[in-house]
Amino acid sequence: MRDLVTTADLAGELGAPDLVILDASMAPPGNPADMRAEYEGKHIPGARFFDIVALKKAPDFASAMEHLGVGSGDRIIVYDHTPLRSATRAWWQLRHHGAQHVAVLDGGLGKWLAEGRPVESGPARARDASFAGRPSHGRHVTKGDILAGLDTPLVDARDAKRFSGESSDPRPGIADGHIPGACNLPFGDLYRPDGTVRSVEELRAAFAAAGINPDQPFAASCGSGVTATSLLFAARLLGNDSAQLYEGSWTEWGGDPATPKELGPPRG
Repeated sequence: MRDLVTTADLAGELGAPDLVILDASMAPPGNPADMRAEYEGKHIPGARFFDIVALKKAPDFASAMEHLGVGSGDRIIVYDHTPLRSATRAWWQLRHHGAQHVAVLDGGLGKWLAEGRPVESGPARARDASFAGRPSHGRHVTKGDILAGLDTPLVDARDAKRFSGESSDPRPGIADGHIPGACNLPFGDLYRPDGTVRSVEELRAAFAAAGINPDQPFAASCGSGVTATSLLFAARLLGNDSAQLYEGSWTEWGGDPATPKELGPPRG
């Protein structure tokens, strides 16, 4: 299964017994929207709700997936309908924990609705599933790794004003600025206005503008370990599956008074 699937691809597969569809929509920081309620009000037929906030803290991810009705061998398609493009976080997390076939729906629910495709409401139906995976530790780096010195570039996916410190972090108690030496590639630059992923040529140009070779290993950071996964997903589309996530991201780094911080634009 390709990493990026179209709405037409998904429409032709609805109802397939080995297909699992996940709504991984996540509200931006400070937004009180109830994403589970929005899912139950309207979702792609057969979709289940992948609660990113809760599942980031799940003590047993495999058991949580089985309870949700998701098997590690299923064909899994994730989508969202928020500006965070949070489907890529679910894509990363599922693969990190051993799911074998995971894809992102290009354009998400917005494109699906714009094309007049069917939706349904209510909670998901029960489904038996077996999730037999284990975390892949090579998919992430830690604060300690960064403090010790990475041998790969670190790329921050936040917007330029938050990266430079011109705009304050939306979370209370978090410092402004960025990790010293980091590059800046705002995740929004990887998408068109309709939420679809930009072409391979445009993705390469976006990485190049940030001073990053997308064919080489790098680590990605953001505010809380969600939007940085768009950079990892884009690299994967370009053939690079070696990029890593700093999951703690700026929430962890900026919330620690002992870590070094830097203000201003990325160094040329």
